[in-house]
Amino acid sequence: MDSETAKNMKPESLMMSYGYKPELSEGAVKCPIFQTSTFVFKSAEEGKAFFEVAYGLRNAQEGEELGLIYSRINNPVLEILENRLTLWDGAEDCAVFESGMSAITTVLLEFLKPGDMLLISNPLYGGSDHFIKKILPKFGIEVIDFKVGQCKEDIIKIIDASDHADKLAFVYIETPANPTNDLIDIACSKEIAMHYSAKYQKEIYLAVDNTYMGPLWQHPLKHGADLVLYSATKYIGGHSDVIAGACLGSKALIKRVKGLRTFLGSMAGPNTGWLLLRSLETLKARMDIQAFNANKVAAFLTGHPRVEKVYFPGNLTEKDGEQFVIKNKQCLTNGGMISFDVKGGEKEAFRFLNALKLIKLAVSLGSTESLAEHPATMTHSDVDAELKKEFSITEKMIRLSIGVENYEDIIFDLNQALEKTTS
Repeated sequence: MDSETAKNMKPESLMMSYGYKPELSEGAVKCPIFQTSTFVFKSAEEGKAFFEVAYGLRNAQEGEELGLIYSRINNPVLEILENRLTLWDGAEDCAVFESGMSAITTVLLEFLKPGDMLLISNPLYGGSDHFIKKILPKFGIEVIDFKVGQCKEDIIKIIDASDHADKLAFVYIETPANPTNDLIDIACSKEIAMHYSAKYQKEIYLAVDNTYMGPLWQHPLKHGADLVLYSATKYIGGHSDVIAGACLGSKALIKRVKGLRTFLGSMAGPNTGWLLLRSLETLKARMDIQAFNANKVAAFLTGHPRVEKVYFPGNLTEKDGEQFVIKNKQCLTNGGMISFDVKGGEKEAFRFLNALKLIKLAVSLGSTESLAEHPATMTHSDVDAELKKEFSITEKMIRLSIGVENYEDIIFDLNQALEKTTS
């Protein structure tokens, strides 16, 4: 398919073919798995040219592409996958990793150095929270945070009060937040980065973890983000059979990310890439069903006598003020993630989880099967106790990832499990 034809088609139509040339693979309709560690050069001169571009010794000439060298640097499967992933977010380039955490950590290590200050939103996924608050400080990086509901002026006051505003180097947010579904204004976060970029004459970038909404339901780059991050294990992979991550943005920034990825060795392997290519073909179909099901499930839980509170973007109204405004500005659907509080505490929550029959008791999210977990003692067990309390990540909270099953069966399972919380 020529590029002009591709421009007129929707991403879901291009997921089967974009970036792949069957004539280069014996006419195979699907991209093969290139299970190889290294690639043969046609000549010594070609090998030299490939390395010059790969290591930044010179810029590529017009029309010149990075040649295949070694699968830690590039692999045909990953190149095709990265090209296809750019379509959903409208990104210039993409880097795929062996896990979501490797994508996050590689980005933070590339754009931060000792003495820098990082601004983050709260709450964050437990793994991100741990790396940022407990590992980055070991490298001399200061971390300050802001909370949901704080306006631009409030956040600027926090930064200025640190007495290290001139050290601000990067802004990292997660929206919707895991597991509370709290929303952070992406455009506002970029304005803060730009404010300090102008004040101190340096470029401060904004990265957004978009895992909860996936590449279909929210497009951070269109709202000012410089980089968008995913645990590709979740909606992109979507079958609970692969661990992967992705980072998307401009060619210039992704070149830096890929450069560090090469030397950290955190790239995804060809088998992982192939599985993700398979999953992209059904991504929209799966996510459409999950969003539909989530609306039905949230409505059921909202009216259930054994449920105290439901955390779901679709439940936001004008009374919720800025959260409602942000949702309508950024989110294209209500998503597929729901958290709720059972009436009671850990005992009742565990009774509920142990009584589930169709829904699986497991962490992760975004897969074809519905999953349930207990954030306070599982995914967010390492988060500061006071912070968990402040954001209502309590012993009574359950997190649901809604799958593609018939929504009536999901609701039936939830209802029978909720009935067990009083026994």
